[in-house]
This record gives sequence, C-alpha cells and structure tokens, in this order.
Amino acid sequence: MRSIWNGAISFGLVSIPIKLVNATENHSIHFRQIHLADGGRIRYRKVCELDEEEVSGGEIGKAYEDADGTMIPITDEDLAQLPLPTAKTIEIVAFVPADEIDPLQLDTAYYLSANGVPAAKPYTLLREALKRSNKVAVAKFALRGRERLGMLRVVDDVIAMHGLLWPDEIRAPEGVAPEGDVTVRDAELDLADALMDTLGEVDMDSLHDDYREAVEELIAAKASGEAVEPSESQEPGGGKVIDLIAALESSVRAAKKSRGEGQGDGEDEEAGAEGDMAEVHPIKKRAAKKSTAARPRSTPNETGAKKSTASGSSTAGRTTQKQRKTTSSSAKKASGRGTAKSTAGTATKSTAGTATKSTAKSATKSTAKSGGKTPTKGTKKTASAPRKRASA
Repeated sequence: MRSIWNGAISFGLVSIPIKLVNATENHSIHFRQIHLADGGRIRYRKVCELDEEEVSGGEIGKAYEDADGTMIPITDEDLAQLPLPTAKTIEIVAFVPADEIDPLQLDTAYYLSANGVPAAKPYTLLREALKRSNKVAVAKFALRGRERLGMLRVVDDVIAMHGLLWPDEIRAPEGVAPEGDVTVRDAELDLADALMDTLGEVDMDSLHDDYREAVEELIAAKASGEAVEPSESQEPGGGKVIDLIAALESSVRAAKKSRGEGQGDGEDEEAGAEGDMAEVHPIKKRAAKKSTAARPRSTPNETGAKKSTASGSSTAGRTTQKQRKTTSSSAKKASGRGTAKSTAGTATKSTAGTATKSTAKSATKSTAKSGGKTPTKGTKKTASAPRKRASA
C-alpha cells in the first residue's frame, strides 16, 4: 500500500519512524456530468473573475477571505514558518481507556507501518505495551496543512490510528430529543428486548452494499445494450404513527421467520385458523340434526300403519280410557257412600252400554276412514271389556 505521509511517533524520548497508510477505501461509484443534447462531458475550468481567463494550477495560490470580502494571501512559506511541532511527528500526549473516547469524534482511519529495520523494535514495544495496558494512545499530528487529533490502538499485529475531531467540533444535541414527557411501558421494553435477542449478532464481514451492486448491474446492462427492468419499489416506512406493541410483535415474528425459527408459529396460526372454521360448521350441523331428529318423534313406530289409522285408533283409545276412569270413579264414590249393589250394578250397566255404543261408533268411523281395515289391538280390548261386565 502506498504511504501518504512519512514521519515518526514520539513516545517520550523514543522516536519510531513510521509511514502513514490509508486503512479504508471508498467504493462509491462516481458519475460524470454530461450534456444531455449530445452526451458531451461537462468540465469545470478555473477562471479568474477579473480577466475571465482560464488559470493553470501553477498560477493558483491560497488566500483567506475576510468578513468584508477582502482576500488576504497566505503562502506555503508563511505556513512553514509557523511553530508546528507535529509537522512530521505523531506526538503521544496521553494513554487513556478506550471507553473515554466519544465515538462521535472518530474520523478517518490509518495504519502505521514501521519505516525501516531500526524502527521494528520500538514499534513492537509500543504495540505490546498498548495490548497489555488495554488502553489507547491520544496523540497530535499534522496532515494536509492542519493539526489534528488522533487515537492509536492495536489491530491484529499493527498499530492503527483514528483521526479524531477536536472536542469543540462536536455539536451539542440541542433541540434534537423528543419534546415533552414520553412514557415507555415495561411490556414495550420487554418486546424490544425480545426483538434485540431475536436479531442477535451479525458477522460484520457478511454485510455489503446492496445499492452499489445494483448500480453496477445497471451499468453493465446498459453497456451491453440489455433492457433494464425496473425493480420493485418499497414504500418508505417512516413518518407514520403506528401501534408500537403490534409493530414490535410483528418485527419479532419477521426476525424469527428470517432466521428459520418461526416455522412452528406459522403452523400454529394456520391450525388455529382452521380450528376457528371447524367451530363454525359443526354448530350448523348440530342444528340440522335436531330438526331432523324431531321428525321421527311425531311419526309412530308401531306396526307400520298409516297416519290416518293411527290417528283414529289413538282417539278411540283415549275416549275409552276416559270413560273407564269415569265409571270406576263413580262406582267407588257410590260404594263409599253406602249405596246398594243394585244401584252400582245399574250404573255399571248403563255406563258400560254407553261406552260400548260410543266405542263401536268410533271404531266404525275409524274403519271406514282407513278403507275397511281392522282396528288396532287397543280398540278391540277396549270394546270387549265392557261386554264382559255387562254379562256379569
């Protein structure tokens, strides 16, 4: 890797010659500006405002613009005469725990490489001292015309340096926090913890720039003359007032599903849905069964007779039984009052005769209606019983 700065690390009285190398690289795809009419490239030219003539790089210098618009020229010689101890030196000023460095201060990262064989021993000494102390070194260095702040730490077997912003370059977060008192319930915190646990950890090496890959595919397709199909656009999710609990629960389910952990939950939900449907249909079936079962109760199960015959026989049976009860009760009342046997016999004969005539008429009508069929067994027994009593 090509070095961008050569100097030394000042570690007390120890000086370690080093080379500064960029630790990061930019993979962003850069575009050129073109003229839409003919596709010609648009270039920026440096033109003097006074004579409106293009100026080359060798004719361009530095100047500071004052508040009133006056230009104050500053030359490289002027800057070189300034007392800048860190012009070629990374000066370590302190060793502090890593958690004392605010991540907001972190800037560009560099690798420090030992410059030459004599630098190997002091370089290794500083590296091992940083490892054992579990601390980082805070240092000052000058780069590209200005003094900067840096943090030295160990990465594998190399000393890395992160450029730091000066503390006064960090803006205070005034007016950024939500206004008013916001209460967060324990249930919401529990769901947030569940979501964090479900998402778990990630292999940082597996993360990549999906947008850059899509742009590269787009450029390759256009270069080969292929048709470019528009991708499915996703609706932005910000700016909507949502049910936080429902959103957290959905997020947990989605995270489990993406990790292959939510298969059983999905099956349970489907089974629950099917169970709800199963509860609806049997209710209708049971109601149908009741209406169906009520019909046989009104249909007689005796001897397979028709409805008309059964209706006549049941009517005759009810009439005979009622008359028998009336006769029996009359006889009992008469005997209880001390009435003579002759009176009871007369009442029995008259009642039996009346019952016989009524039964015979009812049986005749029933037989006529049923097409001449023989009355049921119940009718015969009712008709013969009064005759025996009459003969007696």
